[in-house]
Amino acid sequence: MAHYFVGDIQGCFAELELLLQKVGFNPSIDELWAVGDMVARGPDSLKTLRYLKSLESSAKLVLGNHDLHLLAVQGKLKSANPKDNLGELLAATDLNILISWLRELPLVQFLPEYNIVMTHAGVPPQWDLTRLTIEAEQVSQALKRSDYLESLIAHMYINGPAQWSETLSDIDRLRYCINGLTRMRYLHRDGSLEFDCKLPPQDNLNTNITPWFTFKSATSNQTKVFGHWAALMGQTGVNDIKALDTGCCWGEHLTLWQVENNEKITQTKLNSR
Repeated sequence: MAHYFVGDIQGCFAELELLLQKVGFNPSIDELWAVGDMVARGPDSLKTLRYLKSLESSAKLVLGNHDLHLLAVQGKLKSANPKDNLGELLAATDLNILISWLRELPLVQFLPEYNIVMTHAGVPPQWDLTRLTIEAEQVSQALKRSDYLESLIAHMYINGPAQWSETLSDIDRLRYCINGLTRMRYLHRDGSLEFDCKLPPQDNLNTNITPWFTFKSATSNQTKVFGHWAALMGQTGVNDIKALDTGCCWGEHLTLWQVENNEKITQTKLNSR
């Protein structure tokens, strides 16, 4: 059995297929772990979701910010961005089935035998595994509610709270968890979330903010796997922090990490698509 972790697919289904062919992925014995942002930007979001759903228990997935945004678009809370190429998906006859399936997906996955934690954007350094599990589960329960659009998704588009506290209101706790696990890149010196900078660390001239993975972490004993930050191009400078978004939808490549041999395999974006 092999465990394969893949970066942000974002509808780049042809590249995903080629990657899985390269490694001989067999869903009857192997597992595919995807760091979220399965949809948007690339040309085949519908094919991507249908394929991942078909893998059933052989796929271990987490939601990313684009996946959550799809819920808002499908729920008529937001308009689709033409750049997201969601037209085919939004017109699909099985859209409601796919949306229901997405709502069942978590924000965090654990691979205990290898001590791995997977989220879309990272783990707030002040959270230990217990806190991470508790807060992510609260979001999962909110997504499963019949009124999830009004009670959660409609309140999601706010840059705050920036600082974690156990005294936050229920909706603020949910929003901090979503922002921390699906949008985080930089933190201020006090550990609060910074929402605007997307630059790679070597280009950031603001000394008041630092990448989240440079902070002392309450989950320092775990290997953390994430995507979201394409500008990193897979480089964190930390052995047990695996960045897998390498910008396939932006013309770069899709990255697959095999746990057992600690090998990264890539597939360049197909120029004809």
